Amino acid sequence: MSYIKYKTLLLVLLVGIISLASSCEKDPDPVPPSTKGKLQLNFDFYNDGVPMEWGTKAYTNAAGNEYSAYYVKFFISRLTIYQGGNAKVLNQYHNSHYIESSRSNTLQWTVVDEIEKGNYDSLAFTFGFNDEDNQSFMFVNQPEANMVWPEDLGGGYHAMQLDGKWRLPNDTLTGYNFHLGPGQLYDASGNITGFIDNSFIVNIPSSDFNISAENTTSLTLRMDIAKWFESPYVYDHNTYGGSIMENQEAMEKVVLNGWDVFSIAN
Repeated sequence: MSYIKYKTLLLVLLVGIISLASSCEKDPDPVPPSTKGKLQLNFDFYNDGVPMEWGTKAYTNAAGNEYSAYYVKFFISRLTIYQGGNAKVLNQYHNSHYIESSRSNTLQWTVVDEIEKGNYDSLAFTFGFNDEDNQSFMFVNQPEANMVWPEDLGGGYHAMQLDGKWRLPNDTLTGYNFHLGPGQLYDASGNITGFIDNSFIVNIPSSDFNISAENTTSLTLRMDIAKWFESPYVYDHNTYGGSIMENQEAMEKVVLNGWDVFSIAN
């Protein structure tokens, strides 16, 4: 056999082997379509049913206090969704979000978790951080780091800072710091003997929603500032003064009044 014929035969055999091997390979299985979507929360602020005006506008609360507010800052954590009575805590990575009324980049939260498509009954969350989660030095960057709660008063972080001014009975304007965080227990000598977890769970009424595959469902979560002062306790700035960080009686009223502060905007 000549050299040329030998090379030709070898080439034909090689092509045949490659073709046979290729014909034996399976086509890759198709990637199934996703059955999950995302949830996005947007935040806005009202006062007694109308959009909140920060800074200069005067409002009157249920106790008759004339007041204004510069801003509100707060954390929500342990966002939970319900389906058929079953709860799912959305906790991929650190499940919390910081909101500040004057920082537009904090007013939208696209939750990291992918959520199975379907209808969901409602959502809930913890306002602030519960005692287990409220660990000091979790945040090293602003603005979250600015929410630190003093170590000697319990440590961790504020649940909320709502700051502004109110008018005293003598017609003088003075500042208030309506702050919520860990409370303190004192003995007869005024020494701190323990701490109180002032976080609380907020269940949002009429918050059913639908998640569709490969889409993002957007909900607007609304805080009505006036409701912090209304029910079940009429909160009076003249009674509790301008700073309540060391006043558990006042902070307890804030916690109990927080039950209906939030709603889903229609």
